[in-house]
Amino acid sequence: MDLYNNTITDTLDFIRGDKEKATSVSDSLITRIKNIDSKVGAYVSFSPDKSIKGIEQNVSLDAAKKGAPFFGLPVSLKDNICTKGWETTCSSNILQGYIPPYNATVVKKLREKGAFIFAKCDMDEFAFGSSCETSCYNKRAMKQKKLKDGPASNPWDLNRVTGGSSGGSAACVAAQEAICALGSDTGGSIRQPAALCGVVGLKPTYGRVSRYGLIAFGSSLDQIGPLTKTVEDSAILLGIIAGWDQKDSTSLNVPVPDYTKSLIDNVKGLRIGIPREYFIEGINSDVKKVIQEAIEVYRSLGASCVDISLPHTDYSVSVYYIIATAEASSNLARFDGVEYGFRHEGGDLHEMYYETRNRGFGHEAKRRILLGTFVLSAGYYDAYYLKAQKVRTLIVNDFSDAFKKCDVILTPTSPTPAFKLGERMSDPLAMYLSDIFTIPANLAGIPAISIPAGFSRDGLPIGLQLLAPAFCEDRLFQAAYTFEQNTEFHKKRAKL
Repeated sequence: MDLYNNTITDTLDFIRGDKEKATSVSDSLITRIKNIDSKVGAYVSFSPDKSIKGIEQNVSLDAAKKGAPFFGLPVSLKDNICTKGWETTCSSNILQGYIPPYNATVVKKLREKGAFIFAKCDMDEFAFGSSCETSCYNKRAMKQKKLKDGPASNPWDLNRVTGGSSGGSAACVAAQEAICALGSDTGGSIRQPAALCGVVGLKPTYGRVSRYGLIAFGSSLDQIGPLTKTVEDSAILLGIIAGWDQKDSTSLNVPVPDYTKSLIDNVKGLRIGIPREYFIEGINSDVKKVIQEAIEVYRSLGASCVDISLPHTDYSVSVYYIIATAEASSNLARFDGVEYGFRHEGGDLHEMYYETRNRGFGHEAKRRILLGTFVLSAGYYDAYYLKAQKVRTLIVNDFSDAFKKCDVILTPTSPTPAFKLGERMSDPLAMYLSDIFTIPANLAGIPAISIPAGFSRDGLPIGLQLLAPAFCEDRLFQAAYTFEQNTEFHKKRAKL
């Protein structure tokens, strides 16, 4: 079997601290990328020399640690996670040429364990999108950086979207161009592309993984998490990156368990909540069928499925697009062309600011900045932002009440399979509704995972979402692993 097909477990079993074998894995991925990324377009920054250097840099670390446990593991990163000496752009023109002078905490943790950064993945600009189509790399050729000029494509159907905003991270794993990847999730940006690309995507509890070095979108919502080929790989990768960080004031100092101990094929007695609000009219019939079949799988394995209600679900999208845009408008105010990134030289300071932001930001970024500025403005703050925060509390309470009746909650990840490229770009509302089932977990700060659960009549992946109380990722892993071990969906690969 080609080494690029391997999981994290397979890769580590093969390498076993051997530099030559680690190089073989990297070489296999490099060849795979050169062969197919011209079709997929998952990567925005890929340098074979830098990948090999990553292994070299960890050789001394391996010796110092007497065998770093994840030596030689290549990890691909979403382009909003800072890497020292490596351009990080958030797929935005306004950050072209920005090379961070420091590593994000998750990068530091990976390197300490012997893993190395392999490449940077395409994304929606500043994580604003659900299709990976708002990336600045879609509009211009980047021959030195990106092998495909145009939107990233879904490996299962190159005419369809990857999902977003972590579309490149999901696509590279699905296309066997990566062993694993990290993305960020503000309203479903890991789980939705994971579902559309047929891989495993986890949004950890808010505060479980340090956000230091993640270029902020919505500071009360953002969370870094893994995109992997299996649930086991997700548990392994979370174990590396999780933990308290004094550099992140929202990071929580709670113990990080060994998540691999949760990989138990047993759900007997598990109470699975089925929220009636998530099975709405208009949901794709194939999605509904796959999710109903998944519920029956759990029942056959001894789990009990109970009806629950999350009554404020209908307000989640509205609440999210008030809070998230408000936080985005504040966070993006720092990008003005003064200290780093793109600058348009103007006749005076005002012109420089205006033209830098006008030319540097794409249409969706401008839309969200304007929305956020409006809801925070005098006279509208109480009517929109304050009210949204109050309804957010009601959504949090909904989940607290629901988890008194069940251990995990089961829902679709996305209301539809992957839609066609360009299909929703002129309809922002339709695009925003792509995250209708994933947004509530971010508002509540709870962990959620998407796993492959079946396929549509067109052969497109469909994802199943599981949610658990805060810091109960171990519960998610057990429920997800049991489903995975008793089905074959995760073993199927896109043919490219």
